[in-house]
Amino acid sequence: MHLRLISWFFIILNFMEYIGSQNASRGRRQRRMHPNVSQGCQGGCATCSDYNGCLSCKPRLFFVLERIGMKQIGVCLSSCPSGYYGTRYPDINKCTKCKADCDTCFNKNFCTKCKSGFYLHLGKCLDNCPEGLEANNHTMECVSIVHCEASEWSPWSPCMKKGKTCGFKRGTETRVREITQHPSAKGNLCPPTSETRKCTVQRKKCQKGERGKKGRERKRKKPNKEESKDAIPDNKGLEPSRETPEQRENKDKQQQKKRKVQDKPQKSVSVSTVH
Repeated sequence: MHLRLISWFFIILNFMEYIGSQNASRGRRQRRMHPNVSQGCQGGCATCSDYNGCLSCKPRLFFVLERIGMKQIGVCLSSCPSGYYGTRYPDINKCTKCKADCDTCFNKNFCTKCKSGFYLHLGKCLDNCPEGLEANNHTMECVSIVHCEASEWSPWSPCMKKGKTCGFKRGTETRVREITQHPSAKGNLCPPTSETRKCTVQRKKCQKGERGKKGRERKRKKPNKEESKDAIPDNKGLEPSRETPEQRENKDKQQQKKRKVQDKPQKSVSVSTVH
C-alpha cells in the first residue's frame, strides 16, 4: 500500500512537469511569432511590432496604416490625415480612406472636397453640375446661376442740346440706372444703363453765362480769323496809308481833268446830229 502511494506521487509529479514544459514552449513560440513589446512602444502605440510598427493605439487615438514602398506600418494619430475619415469602435479607433474622386471627406458617403476635375455638390463629386447649376472653377463646386440685377431708373435730365439748356426748341433728355448684381457665367446679361429720348421745350434766350461749348468756341475762332487776315501782307492796303491828304487832293483834281477831256468829243458829236 505504501509503495503504491509513492508510485502515484511520482506519476503526478512527472505529469505536472510535462504540462509546465508545454506551457513554457507555447509561450516561447508566441513570443517568436508576435514580438510585441508594450513597454518600448512610442508615438501613442499601445502594442507594437519591430516590423509592422503600431498594432494598437492608446485611448482616443486613431490607428492608420501608412504605406512605405511595399511595406505598411501602423501609426497612431490624434486625427486622421487628409484623404481619410475617422470611425470610433469599442475596441479601436480607425482611419479609413475616402473614395477615389474625393480629396477630403466627413464619412464614407459625404465628401467635403473633390479632387481635380470634379465638382462638389451635396457631398458628391460630379463630372458635370446638374441642370440649373453652374460650375465654379475657383471653388470647384456646383453653385446657383446668378442673373444680372439693375436699380430703378433715375428721373429724366433737363432737356438739352449741344451741352446747353437754352437757345433751342427741340433737344434730348437722358436717364440712367446702376448695376446692383453682376451675372455669373451662365446668368442673364445686364440691360442698358442709360436711355435718351427727344424732348420739346419753349425756346428761351441764353444769358451771357449760359452759352454752350460750341458757341464759346465759335466766338473764340472769329477774332482769330481777323488776326490771320491782318497778318497777311497786302500791298494794296498799305499804299493808301502812305498818302498824305495833299496827295489825295492832287489825285482827285487829276481825275476830274481826265473826265473833262473825255467828255469834250462827246459834246461835239451831239452838235453835229442837231444840224
